[in-house]
Amino acid sequence: MSKQSKRREALVYHAKPTPGKIKVVPTKKYATQRDLALAYSPGVAEPCLEIEKDKDNAYKYTAKGNLVAVISNGTAVLGLGNIGPEASKPVMEGKGLLFKIFADIDVFDIEINTENIEEFIATVKNIAPTFGGINLEDIKAPEAFEIECRLKDELDIPVMHDDQHGTAIISAAALLNALEIADKNIEDVSIVVSGAGAAAISCTRLYQAFGARRENIVMLDSKGVIRKDRENLTDEKSEFATHRKIDALDEAMQNADVFIGLSKADIVTPAMLKTMAINPIVFAMANPNPEIKYQLAIDTRDDIIMATGRSDHPNQVNNVLGFPFIFRGALDVRATKINEPMKMAAVKALSKLAKEAVPEQVNIAYDETRLTFGKDYIIPKPFDPRLIAEVPPAVAKAAIESGVAKEPITDWDKYKTTLLERLGSDNKLVRLLLGRARTNPKRIVYAEADHLDVLKAAQIVYDEGVAIPILLGRRDTILELMEEIEFEADLEIIDPKSEEENERRNRYAEAYWKRRHRKGVTQYSARKIMRERNYFAAMMVNQGDADGLISGYSRSYPSVVKPMLELIGMANGVSRIATTNVMMTERGPLFLSDTSINIEPTAKDLAKIAQMTSRVVKMFGMEPVVAMISYSNFGSSENDRASKVREAVSYLHKSYPEMIVDGELQTDFALNSEMLQDIFPFSKLVGKKVNTLVFPNLDAANITYKLLKELNKADSIGPIMMGMRKPVHILQLDASVDEIVNMTAIAVIDAQEKGKKHS
Repeated sequence: MSKQSKRREALVYHAKPTPGKIKVVPTKKYATQRDLALAYSPGVAEPCLEIEKDKDNAYKYTAKGNLVAVISNGTAVLGLGNIGPEASKPVMEGKGLLFKIFADIDVFDIEINTENIEEFIATVKNIAPTFGGINLEDIKAPEAFEIECRLKDELDIPVMHDDQHGTAIISAAALLNALEIADKNIEDVSIVVSGAGAAAISCTRLYQAFGARRENIVMLDSKGVIRKDRENLTDEKSEFATHRKIDALDEAMQNADVFIGLSKADIVTPAMLKTMAINPIVFAMANPNPEIKYQLAIDTRDDIIMATGRSDHPNQVNNVLGFPFIFRGALDVRATKINEPMKMAAVKALSKLAKEAVPEQVNIAYDETRLTFGKDYIIPKPFDPRLIAEVPPAVAKAAIESGVAKEPITDWDKYKTTLLERLGSDNKLVRLLLGRARTNPKRIVYAEADHLDVLKAAQIVYDEGVAIPILLGRRDTILELMEEIEFEADLEIIDPKSEEENERRNRYAEAYWKRRHRKGVTQYSARKIMRERNYFAAMMVNQGDADGLISGYSRSYPSVVKPMLELIGMANGVSRIATTNVMMTERGPLFLSDTSINIEPTAKDLAKIAQMTSRVVKMFGMEPVVAMISYSNFGSSENDRASKVREAVSYLHKSYPEMIVDGELQTDFALNSEMLQDIFPFSKLVGKKVNTLVFPNLDAANITYKLLKELNKADSIGPIMMGMRKPVHILQLDASVDEIVNMTAIAVIDAQEKGKKHS
C-alpha cells in the first residue's frame, strides 16, 4: 500500500462511520417514562442527597469508580512532538480504547489547552471529582515530573503518567528475568541508559528500587554522557550524573552488562555490542526503529538477551501489559494513589507470569509449539489472557498492604473470577487470529478478486502480512480496481478464461477428468468447466498452486459448495461436512453449528458436527464446552426432533467421555449458568461457561447467527468449513471487507494446521 493510500485509510478509519473511536453507552434501562424519571428528575435527587451526606457514595451511585481521565496538553505526542491539544485527541481516544478492551475501564479523554504548569494542575484538580483515576499522557519533560508529583500529592485518586511508568514497569519485569537468565545480580551489573526523558528517568529509578546501584549507572542525553561536571543540568539529570570521565556511548558500553535504549534509532553499533560483558542484556526500545536492529544485534552476539518495542520480534516491551491492569487493580480497591509498592507489585506479577506454563491459546496466537521462559521469552505476550487475572490482584494487594486502599478485597478467588468475566472469555479473538496468521502466511486464492470489496480485503491481508493473495478474475477489471484503491503489489493475477492460462487450464482439466471420468465427466466438459472460476480455483488448491481458497462473495452458497465437494472432497475419515460461525458476543466468542450445510441432520450427524466443531474451538486455543440445543430440556419432550438431540448426546457421552458436552437443552439454560445450576444440577455443563452451541437443524442455526449479527451487531467469523480435505472457505453472499479479512485468517490457520498434519 502506498504512503498516500495508508494515510487515506487511517483518516477514513477515524472519520467513518462515526467520527472518533469511543462513545458513551447507557448502562441503565431508558425505554419508559418511569425509567427516565428514575434516571433524571425527580428520581436522580435521591442519590444526589446521599452523595451530599458522604462524597464516597459517588462510587456507589455513579460511574466514578470505573472511570479514568486520559489527560494531555499535546506537548509530547508519540514521535510527533508538540502538536497541540486538539491534534493529540486521536491518541487519547486510542488510549481510552485500550483501557476498555484490555481491562473494561471507561475513559473520558481530556485535552487541556495550556503549557503552563500551574494552569494545567489547577484544571486537572478542578475536574478530578468526576473520575476514579487520572492517566496523564504525552506531556513533555521536565514539566511532566512536576505535574505528576504535585497531582499525586494533592488528589485522593490514583494518578499515573504512563509515558514514565508504563515502560518502566514492563522493562523492569523483563530486566529481572533477563538478569536471572544471564545469571547476574542487579546490585552488581553495569547499566547504560541512552535517553534522559521522562521514561528513561522513571525506568532508572524503578531499577534502583529493585537494587540497581547509582554508581553503576551511566545515563546519556543528546549531548553525550551526563557527568557531574556538566553545567545547567535539570534536577532529574543531576540525579543520575556520573563521576566517570567518559563522554560518549562507545566508551560507556565497554564492559557494560545492560543497555537500556529510550532514545533514537541506530545509535548502537556492532562494535559497541562486542565490547559489552558476557551475556549482555540489550533493551533497544526506541520506536518504531530501535537503537540497533534486532537481527543485527543477535547476529553480532550469540549470547545477547534482546528486547525491543516492536511486536515482530521476541520480547516486546509494550505498555499495554501494564497501564490497563494497574488502573484496574487500583480502581477495584479505591486506591488513593498509585505508589511505588503497587508499581513494584505489577513488575513482580509480570516477571512471575513469564515463568509459568503458557496457555495453549497464546502458543497458537504466536504459532509456537511451546513458549517457555528463556532468552526469547522474558516477558508475557500482550494477548495472554492471564494478565487481567494476575496483575490487578497483585496491584490491589499492594495498595491494601501499603495503606492506600479504601475498599479492601477479602475474597480473592471471587475477585479473579470477576476479572476474567469482565471481557468475556476473549474478545481478543480476532487479534489472535490475525496475529497467528502473520506468523506463517499462506497463498490464498480469491476466486472473485474482480469485486471491489474482495480486492480491498486482499489489499488489507497483503499489507498486514496475513496472507499472500492470488487474484482470480477479469485481469483488466482487477488492474483498474487496484489502481482505484492504490493497491500496489506484485501479485499473481489470473484470468481463468484468458489465452495466457491455456496450458494451466488444460493441465487442471486433465487432472479433473482423470478423477471424475467414471462420473460422467468427459475431457471436453472438463476443459470447458475449468473456465469457471470456482472450479479453476479449487484445482489450484488441489494441485498445490495455492494453499487455500476464498469464494462465495457474489454467488449463492450451494453453487460454490458443489465444485468444492467435487474437486477437493472431504478429509480422510469424514463422512459429513458442516460449518460453524464464531460470534463475537459480550460474553466472549460463541461457536454456532451447523449454519450453512446440513438441513435436517440425524442424531449421528449431530454427534459428528459436535466433534468437528470441538476441533475448531481447540484450533483457537480454547477448551470446547458444548451444549446440544433443542426446544426441549433433558427429555421434557418425546418428539423426534428432541429425541435425535438426546440420542446424539448419549452417543457422545458413551464414545467420547472426555468431551464436555450435554443436552438436549434450551438456549437460555445453556447460556445462563445460574439457571442451569438451579434446575439441572446434574448437567456436565454446570460450573462451566458454554462456548459452543450445536443446533438441531439448519433453520435454527442459520436464523440464530444472523439474528445475533443484526440485532446485537455481533461480529461474525464464518461460516468456517469443517471436514474438507483442503483449506476451502466460502463466504456468505455480499460479505463485508472485515468478514473477508477474518475468513482469510481462518483459511491461513487452516492451511497451517493441515500442513502440520502432513509434514
